[in-house]
Amino acid sequence: MHTYIALFRGINVSGQKIIKMTDLKRYLEECGLRSVCTYIQSGNVVFSSKNPDQNDLVQVIKKKIVEQYGFEVSVMIKTRADLIHILDANPFMNDPERDTARMYFTMLSSVPEAELVEKLQRYDYSPEEYALLNDIVYFYSPKAYGKAKMNNNFFENKLKVIATTRNLRTLEKLINLTGG
Repeated sequence: MHTYIALFRGINVSGQKIIKMTDLKRYLEECGLRSVCTYIQSGNVVFSSKNPDQNDLVQVIKKKIVEQYGFEVSVMIKTRADLIHILDANPFMNDPERDTARMYFTMLSSVPEAELVEKLQRYDYSPEEYALLNDIVYFYSPKAYGKAKMNNNFFENKLKVIATTRNLRTLEKLINLTGG
């Protein structure tokens, strides 16, 4: 069995694409996923599967959501090792001046095109800061994320990829739920 973390994008936000976590757990179990555990309402699911193909698992989950709810959602699957790597590579972590509650991780569906990355560098919304490493945007905002200009939608729009963002506390909790 393999343990995975499914990260849903854009569910249960502002009354849109409402999915109760108890229902989601049941539906994913119907798909053959095991040890399904949800964490907070924004769509974080830890599960086990014999299937080693993450892309196949994404399609299974997306298909089930369409069947049950009639709408599509973006889903990314990560492993515990992926999340640990993301945290370990955080360029903002070792700065004692930074509040860890203001650190965010925007996971991209793919590495963005170089020309889009170059265009992104033209935007400056200081004191907001970001660092893009492959398919992860490390983002720091001294004010609340809900007031940040460089939010998930901003990065999706500028980099032309699907993205989903989590804070440090959520990533740490998901790692712990996978056995850490």
